[in-house]
Amino acid sequence: MTGSTFPAVSGGPRPRPLVSRAAAGVALCLVGALTLAASPTTAAPARASADPLARYHHQHLAWKSCLLGPDDATGKELQQAGAECADVTVPLNYDDPRGRTITVAISRIRATDPARRVGALLLNGGGPGGQTLGDPPWVRTSMRQTGERYDVVGVDPRFVGRSTPLDCHWPTGSFIRGAGTGRAGFDRATAFAEELARRCRTFEGDVLPYVTTRNTARDMDVIRAALGERRISYLGYSYGSYLGQVYATMFPGRTDRVVLDGVVAPDRYNPRLLRGTEPANRHALQGWAAWTAARHTTYGLGRTPGAVLAAVDRIQTAAARTPLRIGDHRVDEHVVPVVVLNGLSQDNDTAYAAFAQAVRDMRRAADGHPVTPSPWLAEALGFLLDGSDSSYGSVQSAILCGDVAAPRDPETYWREVQQARAQDALFGPVTNDIGPCAFWEPPRERPTTIRDDLPALLVNATGDPRTTYEGARTVRRMWPSSRLITLRGADQHAVFGVFGSACVDTTVNAYLATGHLPSTDVTCDRTAA
Repeated sequence: MTGSTFPAVSGGPRPRPLVSRAAAGVALCLVGALTLAASPTTAAPARASADPLARYHHQHLAWKSCLLGPDDATGKELQQAGAECADVTVPLNYDDPRGRTITVAISRIRATDPARRVGALLLNGGGPGGQTLGDPPWVRTSMRQTGERYDVVGVDPRFVGRSTPLDCHWPTGSFIRGAGTGRAGFDRATAFAEELARRCRTFEGDVLPYVTTRNTARDMDVIRAALGERRISYLGYSYGSYLGQVYATMFPGRTDRVVLDGVVAPDRYNPRLLRGTEPANRHALQGWAAWTAARHTTYGLGRTPGAVLAAVDRIQTAAARTPLRIGDHRVDEHVVPVVVLNGLSQDNDTAYAAFAQAVRDMRRAADGHPVTPSPWLAEALGFLLDGSDSSYGSVQSAILCGDVAAPRDPETYWREVQQARAQDALFGPVTNDIGPCAFWEPPRERPTTIRDDLPALLVNATGDPRTTYEGARTVRRMWPSSRLITLRGADQHAVFGVFGSACVDTTVNAYLATGHLPSTDVTCDRTAA
């Protein structure tokens, strides 16, 4: 849920070309052995204390270069920004803090204005399961002068990125698929989901019960203590907004300034997060179709929005007959709508152009022509149809399935797919389809009951196709002391530092600088961006 809460509802809000994990991680993403130390290698000896986590809270962090080698692009960006990295040791199971341990990788750009230092600002870019260790440079830039007053800290949550790995050895980077056009297609989707769950039990079954949002929040508090902070500030995008709600609930009094961007309503957080987003995604698709129709001479997809949408439908119809050959991939009716969904989270010319090129390629394949996919489409298909990003989907599923139980009867999903198909034949069979959580072990803990109020700053675009605007309105009602920044007229997921709205960015930075929320809710027009 950057900010990817699913379809590239995973990836993160990072201002980079629309592809990467966020382009394909609609809702979620595996390979590699889990490394578990017998005891915390960087933790200081336990002190005489009633705190069962004292050895973790008081551990010494060995800061080091973030650069792993000459091909490490993330490490180079961090190094150029003056960041340093460290591994934080945490318990695998917080009920057994003397047992097995894992590491959580963090990065930090230190405050350059120590006289006015506010403290540490922890980041989470969404997913769930998205990497955030590489985000401090662009977040620091987005904060402008305010960033000088913070230690900006990126965190790869447990089992993500450079932290102790988890990989179910999936043949895909995401469990998200369309249900197909009939019962046979749905049965294939069910078998696919069941196989993904089986692989996770086989390869990572001993740690799956501990891959949860609540444990990630507990890790955050260990990081807080290890950094020597009494309280932390927090910036969370998409799924990261839910993580922020859970942390503030589990550890009251330990947050300072909290910004949640692309807000997940806690009553809607579950393994089927995409249900109900069909209208927002349809609106975003129509907006893209209008943009593309105005550029028919470039993309050749139709001179009217209706003609462009008809081209998308024609691609799905052709894929249902015979999988499309695109480069080395065969793209069937289960994958085409996921590609479309993944193309609809960023509302700007660069993202629209990348998606239009992808649709043009898919239409040519539907017409029987040989196709070499454009860069965005090549990365999206690679993410969905090979195992190179298996770990991403594995962790995403493990968190969602470990947090909240999903319905287990496939017939429940079949009925809901049929009902949703009648309303939206393209998106309904994706957002309501069965997933691996239907075949998962029950969660080890009950979901967190989110606190009644928190003075936080909420940010959401009215047309967000991932974390819909109603989610932000729900949390605003739950938290009367909070304030909501609304970006009006944009089909955009993740706003601060990403969309380019001076109104939004200035308001967020003023809060981070002063600690004072706006006196009222704030509305920003996309046209004033």
